[in-house]
Amino acid sequence: MAEIVQTQLRKFTDEIWRDAIVPTLVEYIAIPNKSPSFEPDWQTLGHMDRAVDLFVAWATERLPALGATLSVERLPGRTPLIFIDVPGAKSDDTVLLYGHLDKQPEMTGWADGKGPWVPVLEGDKLYGRGGADDGYAMFGALAALLALKDQSVPHARSVIVIEASEESGSPDLPAYMDALADRIGNVSLVICLDSGCGDYDRLWLTTSLRGMVGGTLRVDVLDEGVHSGDASGVVPSSFRVMRQLLARVEDVDTGAIKGAAFNVEIPADRQKQAKVAAQALGDQVYAKFPFVAGMKPNGDELSELVLNRTWRPALSVTGFAGAPAPRDAGNVLRPFTEAKLSLRVPPTADAKKANSVLKDMLERDPPYGARVHYDGEKEGSGWNAPRTATWLEAALEDASHAVFGQPVAMMGEGGSIPFMGMLGEKFPDAQFVVTGVLGPHSNAHGPNEFLHIPMGKRVTEVVARVLAAHYER
Repeated sequence: MAEIVQTQLRKFTDEIWRDAIVPTLVEYIAIPNKSPSFEPDWQTLGHMDRAVDLFVAWATERLPALGATLSVERLPGRTPLIFIDVPGAKSDDTVLLYGHLDKQPEMTGWADGKGPWVPVLEGDKLYGRGGADDGYAMFGALAALLALKDQSVPHARSVIVIEASEESGSPDLPAYMDALADRIGNVSLVICLDSGCGDYDRLWLTTSLRGMVGGTLRVDVLDEGVHSGDASGVVPSSFRVMRQLLARVEDVDTGAIKGAAFNVEIPADRQKQAKVAAQALGDQVYAKFPFVAGMKPNGDELSELVLNRTWRPALSVTGFAGAPAPRDAGNVLRPFTEAKLSLRVPPTADAKKANSVLKDMLERDPPYGARVHYDGEKEGSGWNAPRTATWLEAALEDASHAVFGQPVAMMGEGGSIPFMGMLGEKFPDAQFVVTGVLGPHSNAHGPNEFLHIPMGKRVTEVVARVLAAHYER
């Protein structure tokens, strides 16, 4: 067995991140290549192609050292996909490494001097949209393979897939996976670098992901706005009707979601992992969020908060329409209220059924006969990792100790990676390593999003060690 020299791995990783990866990520952050759901004119604007070209140029310069090939796949009407094929010492056994390069929209609230398309380096942090979610993935994956080459450590054939529609729910990815099936081959290990970490002090493995259903709820009570002094007390407020409808789904006092379609029995092993994670994180389970002064989390028991975030459903209202800004609001009873709903569902819940049940709960028997319409978006099911193989469990523990000097920690994530559920079905016998760099305060999708550069380096080292262990298993 070829042993990896950790000091050499650390030196190689630090240098390639400093000299090549970070400078390219700075360029990437400046490109406003929003995902198609947020930028319908993405093809005309050309930002996505600019990002693809940047990634391809970086990778192409380094592919000869690996004997690798790269192609940009373009199915009609779909976002592009980068496909990199890296030969290995085992050609009949494939590792698939996944990432994406499309981005979330701007979001308000960025600190002075920062912005979604304004890359800012402050110490170990690179601020701007997309660096951590998930622009670093291709660079980290290739750097890991180059690090193994640097030490002549063998690995199996590896394919790197970088898509451009993940932030829209990966609608284009299934078509590409079908089109590339023969070129991908037999996948025994999937490595996804699009997840989070509980802190920056150890390796965190994502064991599950919540699914998501959501859409737009609109309540109409009038054909036009009328004087509130004249109509209030006679015409029910559209906002109050909406509150009544949402109360059918969510307990207003606790936030608990009602209905069997949205709740599952939490597996015993995930409950145990939540307790271990809570012990490792302490009050960072909730303190990592930017609470206003005096605000408290939704409960006191840390392990229960972990489960709330990873295995229990939760509703968020993420957008409103039908109301002017407060400074512009007159004494008018508004004709309608419209809200964007985001309902996270447990990893093993049937998201399609949940979406159907949600529509029925919101639309049936509308209060006062108001006109109520819920326009649901395509649901995304969650994912629960298969049982970890003995070799992989040992490899992850070894990697965490070698790279971080700490044991590995495991925890579900509250967000969704649509790709994972699809791959779980397509490769039922594969093992999964799902990890990432989105730790405390990194604020993916929000203002002041940043990439914690040391964590990116360490995750790169972990990937190298796991690839080596996978070959030797």
